[in-house]
Amino acid sequence: MSITEIGRTGGGPALGGDDGPAVRAEGLVKTFGGHRAVDGIDLEIRPGEIFGVLGPNGAGKTTMLRMLATLLRIDAGRAEIFGVDVAGNPHVIRQLVGVTGQYASVDENLTARENLWLFSRLQGVAAPRARSVGTELLGRFGLEEAADRPISQFSGGMRRRLDLAASLITRPPLIFLDEPTTGLDPRTRGQMWDTIRDLVADGCTVLLTTQYLDEADQLADRVAVIDHGRKVAEGTPDELKTAVGDSTLQLLLAEPDEVPAAAEVVRRVLGSDPVLSPERGRLNVALDQADLAADVLIALRTAGVSISSVSVAKPSLDEVFLALTGHGTGDHGTGGDHESDGHETSGGRGTGTKENR
Repeated sequence: MSITEIGRTGGGPALGGDDGPAVRAEGLVKTFGGHRAVDGIDLEIRPGEIFGVLGPNGAGKTTMLRMLATLLRIDAGRAEIFGVDVAGNPHVIRQLVGVTGQYASVDENLTARENLWLFSRLQGVAAPRARSVGTELLGRFGLEEAADRPISQFSGGMRRRLDLAASLITRPPLIFLDEPTTGLDPRTRGQMWDTIRDLVADGCTVLLTTQYLDEADQLADRVAVIDHGRKVAEGTPDELKTAVGDSTLQLLLAEPDEVPAAAEVVRRVLGSDPVLSPERGRLNVALDQADLAADVLIALRTAGVSISSVSVAKPSLDEVFLALTGHGTGDHGTGGDHESDGHETSGGRGTGTKENR
């Protein structure tokens, strides 16, 4: 049985027309003390797509998601999910949304089967149906063999899969995934990516927050880049890459101290600044035409700047993010990191339905 079928028999809320967006947010603001963690963000997410929100730790990604999921009050602006006002109808919103946070919310003293049964009952599913839904979801997420083992014996990837399964008990049409692959090994990350694609194939809409550029590139139909609480760009991954340039000249200097001299050469030849990578001595130069790379290299040689390695490639989301924000996704925005005081993390719970009951 598909995830869609599980949810339909589970009794999720019926939606109105399919013409409107899955999510529409206008001017969202969230303030903690004197700091605006979310500063006037607009979003429109279409039904049936994976929408990626990309940004560094502390950029406001999780805070924005928690506002949309009714877990934080909206200080200014407004948001609708499938046409339902988030602030005015929080109980309806909680039936439309499943949230999987950064940390697994499962009870380590229970087995996987017991966790799913418990969350089903908390969400109003009758006991016989709760057992069958749990069995179906355990099979869907490849957890049958571990179904009766305590969660304390689970790996991190197994816990994340179980947490995601719990958020799908009533098959909400919209899934919020807050950095779902944080801390997972590459193989398990790939499995989670496949699961996320399957959710969309089964009819879900997914809002995915991530600080992994390759994850946004691989999964998202469209991406919003958020930094210091503001949306600084939005588009498909290819549109964002094209905005940087048709090609990128990637340079690693033999002497990192020569970066200022190299940047000046690039400005003189191309009339634009290179993007400085967090890696010391590396520059990324956006090129409107790939053959301009030769002009830059000749000018650098003439100026006496030594180059250790060079390559020309299509821009990546790394270059996009660096060009838009001036720093990498691993950097903490100044004044924007609320992880230390609990505002920017998802806490220990995984789904919006569980956190609100």
